[in-house]
Amino acid sequence: MRLRNRPVLLAVAGALIAACAVGTTPSASAAAAPHPVTADARVVPLQLTGPADKRFNLILLGDGYTADELPGFRADVDKHLNVLWSMEPFASYRSYINVWAVELPSAESGVDCDPGLDAPRRDTPLNMGFWGGCNPAGVQRLLSIDSAAAAALADLIPGSQSTNRQIVGLANSDTYGGAGGTFATASGGNALSSLITPHEIGHSLGKLQDEYDYYARGVPGGTYQGGEPASAHHTLLTEEEMRDKQRKWWRWLGERSDSGGRIGRHEGGMYQTKGVWRPSRHSMMKTLGYAFDQVEREIMTQAISAKVNLVQGHAPNATAIGDDRTVWVDTLHPVGGELDTVWRLDGRRVEGTAGARSLDLRRLDLDSGRRHTLTATVTDPTPFVRDPKIRESQALTRSVTWTVDPSLTTEPSFPEPEFTAHTDTGAPVGAESVVYADTSHSTGPATKVHWTLDGRPVLNPGNDRDLDLGALRLSAGGDHTLSARIAGTDRTLTWTVDATPAKAAYELSDPLRTVRRPGEPVEYVYDGPFTMKLTARDDQKGYVVSQFRVDGDGWYTYYGWPTDADAPFRFTPGGTAIDDLVYGKLGTPRVVPWDDATPEYGTHTVEYRTIDSAGNVSAGKRFLVTLVRSGTGE
Repeated sequence: MRLRNRPVLLAVAGALIAACAVGTTPSASAAAAPHPVTADARVVPLQLTGPADKRFNLILLGDGYTADELPGFRADVDKHLNVLWSMEPFASYRSYINVWAVELPSAESGVDCDPGLDAPRRDTPLNMGFWGGCNPAGVQRLLSIDSAAAAALADLIPGSQSTNRQIVGLANSDTYGGAGGTFATASGGNALSSLITPHEIGHSLGKLQDEYDYYARGVPGGTYQGGEPASAHHTLLTEEEMRDKQRKWWRWLGERSDSGGRIGRHEGGMYQTKGVWRPSRHSMMKTLGYAFDQVEREIMTQAISAKVNLVQGHAPNATAIGDDRTVWVDTLHPVGGELDTVWRLDGRRVEGTAGARSLDLRRLDLDSGRRHTLTATVTDPTPFVRDPKIRESQALTRSVTWTVDPSLTTEPSFPEPEFTAHTDTGAPVGAESVVYADTSHSTGPATKVHWTLDGRPVLNPGNDRDLDLGALRLSAGGDHTLSARIAGTDRTLTWTVDATPAKAAYELSDPLRTVRRPGEPVEYVYDGPFTMKLTARDDQKGYVVSQFRVDGDGWYTYYGWPTDADAPFRFTPGGTAIDDLVYGKLGTPRVVPWDDATPEYGTHTVEYRTIDSAGNVSAGKRFLVTLVRSGTGE
């Protein structure tokens, strides 16, 4: 939802809140004088995967950072981005996304009304402020932004427009807060702020709804009274009804949820405690720190893919072509897997193409007495999508058609072979990534790409534009050198493959005792609260995401402690209430005060791992924690 000079509903990290925001959003085509905010702005491309008009553009704006504090803005951006890339589907589709930072020094440090209404107003270019812009009737954590100024800064990027971008405003603040809609906001330095960003993008890009079972924090929601929700991840149906009617998330029922537990029917959502159900016990849209579950992930996959075209270019098809040439398509290249390309002639599949991006018509021996219809269909076979309607939509399926007339003669074209697009060579690629290299095209036989790893040839039949490093099963440890060369030339691209995940370590508060058994994880015994600090070390640049999970539940992004990013995470038998949310209950998570607080005594398994900036996920390590009743020691 776009912020305007009138009350609007904003998705805030905790509830939908009515608020007034400053400014209006101008039309992209309006012929107006430049907004004064752009005078001192500096656009910094952080990740360029293609032309802005052919990509989904993520634009991060900083507010309240003075010139001396801009290094802090860059550090906040690095953290927010790497947390985003650690989550699916952003991890697999980051190659669809351009990322831009707009640096704009503020006259004063900080933002308005932070943390209270009596706090001073700050002179900042985007006028960001808590309480919905210092509105006494607002909510403290509602972080507003001047939408006209934000749009003007985003318009500095040629090819960026409202239909292909997401603006995220980061405030120079350690106070918890944010908002979602057309413009997402988050405080840059709060422990949880990098988790607010994907949650708000879930609202604005995926149109996902909050799965909270409350509207105002600390107050349980009531009983849902409406009909079947339009929301794809809320329902009134039973599991049996979902299967029988093939409605909602019936295709995912019974599977282990990516965010923990099983996908089924969990009561509460849409700000109501009773009478409506969601797919998972917890997920990104309910509890910051967990992943998008499969239902949300499918929706987000479609939403990201719908911002781009799987076919980025193709051989001319405006008029009929002869059968004395090679036709081709250039496609996008997900980091998480290759796209499929199927060629059909007069409706029948052309055998032997094996996903190749080009087809030499001369080998087809076409009937010269008539015209033929040739079609290349590019699809995304991602396992993230099971709904055929989504699979067949333009987000995940695109076709190009040619009329082939064998009586026509093609004017030969043999441009100098060169690479036209490729995975960035300036940063290490992960050991599970798909790396790509596109080339120029001629009317003659297709240009071939040969791949080598550490100087040894790598077999890559079929689609030679992509190389799936995951299929090579590189052993963890050390870097590798990957090269792509255009056959018959010295045109070569080279990448460093980072096959070494970041190392994780933990530090616990002093236990009652430590138990060590041969061949078993270390066991720590506590009779009350204890703390856990996770640290990570990597041999490459970039913020490293640490995660943990308890008793096989969903992986949870480690952020320190909600009130202090540098403090360790605190486990207690019943959890700790902070701003009417509950954190750190050992055993079954407790999110709100009315969740079950019964201590779960006994032994629990804690696993921990890292995800580095190249996307490498370390193997999980574990230790045991035994919680005993206070004073008993047993």
